[in-house]
Amino acid sequence: MSTTTTPYYRFKPMNVGRILIWSIFAIGLIVAPMLFRSSLALTMLSQIGYLVIICLSYNMLLGQGGMLSFGHAVYVGLGSFIAIHAMNLASKGSIPVPLVLIPLVGGLGGAFFAVLFGFVTTKKSGTTFAMITLGIGELVAAMALMFPGFFGGEGGVTTDRTYGAFLGLTFGPQIQVYYLIAAYCFVCTALMFAFTGTPLGRMLNAVRDNPERVEFIGYNTQYVRYFAFIIAGFFGGIGGGLAAINFEIVNAADSLNAVRSGGYLLFTFLGGATFFFGPMIGAVLLVLASILLSELSKAWLLYLGLVFLLMVMFAPGGVASLIMMNLRVAAFGKFKRLVVPYLGLIATSAIFVAGAAVLIEMTYHMQLNAALGPIVPLFGIDLDTSKPASWIIASVLLVVGVALFEMARRKFVRIWGHAQEEIEAEIKRRETV
Repeated sequence: MSTTTTPYYRFKPMNVGRILIWSIFAIGLIVAPMLFRSSLALTMLSQIGYLVIICLSYNMLLGQGGMLSFGHAVYVGLGSFIAIHAMNLASKGSIPVPLVLIPLVGGLGGAFFAVLFGFVTTKKSGTTFAMITLGIGELVAAMALMFPGFFGGEGGVTTDRTYGAFLGLTFGPQIQVYYLIAAYCFVCTALMFAFTGTPLGRMLNAVRDNPERVEFIGYNTQYVRYFAFIIAGFFGGIGGGLAAINFEIVNAADSLNAVRSGGYLLFTFLGGATFFFGPMIGAVLLVLASILLSELSKAWLLYLGLVFLLMVMFAPGGVASLIMMNLRVAAFGKFKRLVVPYLGLIATSAIFVAGAAVLIEMTYHMQLNAALGPIVPLFGIDLDTSKPASWIIASVLLVVGVALFEMARRKFVRIWGHAQEEIEAEIKRRETV
């Protein structure tokens, strides 16, 4: 008796939720300039696009690999310089590279220098790795002044992105540049998300969590870190190439310094390094802080530092962790009881933030703009720094706001704790059913 087996194909169930999320992301990139039509909004959207790529590439090191790098701007910046020189050569007809491929040239440049510096950098981990990246970053920033032919000196290197039309696009209008950035943003985000599910991506997580066990089963942890470092440099270089196209100028003083690397670190952490979409939130916050907040106040770095301090103390998982925790509560039907406590937190925090902002702005005005007179416009109100009443009212707002906020916080923590206990009990009940 013979049996025959009929070959057939098995299809895994479609992940409808994931398809929906990626579709919303793509639609959002397409319709964003239609909703925000001003030139400032279009500029901000373009910057958000390539900063999403850069922050996600940095998170391959920090969030996925546990590698605290202070020199990621090196690979982003060098990718920008490689890209802008390629644009200048292409505009002269020396190399046949259309503008749409220039970001890939920047990516290859970032990957090349990641190969060059990464082998030494990834020999160590932890604090030693962080210090090596800082040293290499400062070394490259200092060397930029020694090679003005490549880095352009203090003036930087300029270009013209309209050197050749592609499919009828000149990339002169900002809207065309935005859609180029948006296309790269979507593709690079998808590729970096796919990387998290590859064997290398999984092994990178293992190296982050337990490097001793990874070595015990036969893997070289340095090679895992090294390959991830190269991939992060490649995507960082793509982001740098898009930045070069967007601004048509690259300056070493702005692109290669430790401040730029610190910005990527700071906002990736604020967005949420433990979640894939966290750096995307961080990129949005970076643009809002550097463009809007810096225009509203000269003390914007102080506000940023305070926000970072509070996030480290109360929400070390970043904004993404806050979103996910509240989605978990909502999924178990416990969010309704938190609405009033949340409103209490918002109202009381608004009081002490207003008091603190008034004190900070008046102090900054007295130190930096005393020659302009004692009046400080804030929240539509003219504050007189020469009158003690302004300082007293601001101090009272701060003290009363802090006291009320602490009361609201304690109430919120109590209700939140009860909700978490009920959720854990519900999870255990479902497991036993």
